[in-house]
Amino acid sequence: IFQIFLRNIVATKTFLKHRSNTRTILVRAVATNTRKMKYLNQQEAINVDEELFNEYKFSVDQLMELAGLSCAHAINDCYGSPQSTTKRKVLVCCGPGNNGGDGLVAARHLKLMNFDAYVYYPKRTEKDLFVNLQHQCEQMGITVSKDCPAAEWVDQEFGLVVDALFGFSFKPPVRESFAPIMEVLKQTKVPIVSVDIPSGWHVEEGPQDECNLRPDCLISLTAPKLCAKKLTNANTTSGDASFRPKLQEKYAMELPPYEGNNLFVKLRLNS
Repeated sequence: IFQIFLRNIVATKTFLKHRSNTRTILVRAVATNTRKMKYLNQQEAINVDEELFNEYKFSVDQLMELAGLSCAHAINDCYGSPQSTTKRKVLVCCGPGNNGGDGLVAARHLKLMNFDAYVYYPKRTEKDLFVNLQHQCEQMGITVSKDCPAAEWVDQEFGLVVDALFGFSFKPPVRESFAPIMEVLKQTKVPIVSVDIPSGWHVEEGPQDECNLRPDCLISLTAPKLCAKKLTNANTTSGDASFRPKLQEKYAMELPPYEGNNLFVKLRLNS
């Protein structure tokens, strides 16, 4: 298994070629022994976030910006040399929580990287952070729509889909209001990049049935979650994150070193 991590919130990205050969990217990490790569369970992921907020004094805004930026760099590295204009068009599907916020940030940075970003954002919040993130996208000319796209339209118009619907706090089943977009993600032939957790998956147990989403790429934030093991034949890469050595040591994480000033690094992980 080959994976990638993001730094400043370490991220793992997993690619499936023809839905069977998965490649993962991790952005910016600080360890060297990939043989001991740690997969976080749900409670550990929650605890790490709480420590970043409470002990290390990161704000939600900071972590979300870093996560979205790292995701954009990882996506650009993997999909940034398309053969046609169509392949540069990316549909970013954003959920109502922090995972969706990461998607909004990623869409903005992808726009700056010459991708033609289009955001599907059906369930919005009145919190200033999310209102501002949506406004920033719209100010950059990015369409932010509540209308669920049809799978046929996605196949025709886009070269990539970013799945930023649900994060590690998600517990199946998927709510009825998100059932239509989940069907689109299952039906589309366009490559899918999932942020942190493939939507509809249990953070520890992985897919709950054969119809669950099977992404071409998974970007795990902070560190891979247990469900990442369910993505077999995975090629992995990693990106930029402010993950403090003390916290890494506490949770027995062995994360890969960064190469130069890149925001991602490729590594091999044991299943």
